[in-house]
Amino acid sequence: MQTLIIYSTIDGQTLEICRKIKILAEQMGEQVSLVTLEQAEVLNLADFDKVLIGASIRYGKHRPELYQFVNRNHAVLDTKINGFFTVNVVARKPLKNSPETNPYMQKFLKLSLWQPQQLAVFAGKIDYPKYGLFDRTMIRFIMWMTKGPTDLKGTFEFTDWGKVEAFGAHFSKL
Repeated sequence: MQTLIIYSTIDGQTLEICRKIKILAEQMGEQVSLVTLEQAEVLNLADFDKVLIGASIRYGKHRPELYQFVNRNHAVLDTKINGFFTVNVVARKPLKNSPETNPYMQKFLKLSLWQPQQLAVFAGKIDYPKYGLFDRTMIRFIMWMTKGPTDLKGTFEFTDWGKVEAFGAHFSKL
């Protein structure tokens, strides 16, 4: 199987999740290409048997380029084994960590012409020391409002790696 994993990330957690899924797929005997959304623009999606896209949220939105890419390529994506996952800190909450209950996944499905076959939602990571002043202030405010961590010296990883592995193993078996 020729598998393409495409990622759209701001701070790198989506890339880390994609790397984990890539390792799992390779262990299952797949040939895997891991590329950014920008790099995927020049690839021929028809060359792949499977396509998985992972995308992060920043300030409540996926990047506009994600929608442009999937809407432009939905016809070919539909001919492949395919999947999509979103990474967001809201998914740290038990009632918002599934495709059916996560508001960002639901928004994606409403705005996208592509309706992926496999869906997943993963909680992300907050790394205050890594952020610039604006992002640090905004993210801290959002965390304060949603009862999340606000210690500006802290890094808080919410990703459930067992859930990532289970999804990656399932996608690799398709």
